[in-house]
Amino acid sequence: MPRTRLEVLGGPNRPPLEPAASADLFALARRVAADLGLAPLAGAAVGGASDGNLTAGAGCPTLDGLGAVGGGAHADDEHVVVAELPGRARLLAGLVEAVRG
Repeated sequence: MPRTRLEVLGGPNRPPLEPAASADLFALARRVAADLGLAPLAGAAVGGASDGNLTAGAGCPTLDGLGAVGGGAHADDEHVVVAELPGRARLLAGLVEAVRG
């Protein structure tokens, strides 16, 4: 349209979640999973962002993705694998205990 313009503002608003920022906490989570007889934990790098980017960027070791096992996040086929919930809960409880010492 004549005499109109578009101005785009903003940009990235979260720092990257660098693996090194939480490497020790991830190693602890892997040990807890192994001690509980759970499948080995694997790290992943994705292009998304979460509040975990902010906490890790502020210097607080952060693990993102400790929630339910599933797939299709934010899509019509989003789902949770119900059979994995007890193991995930045990992992989280074990990790909390390990951190508390």
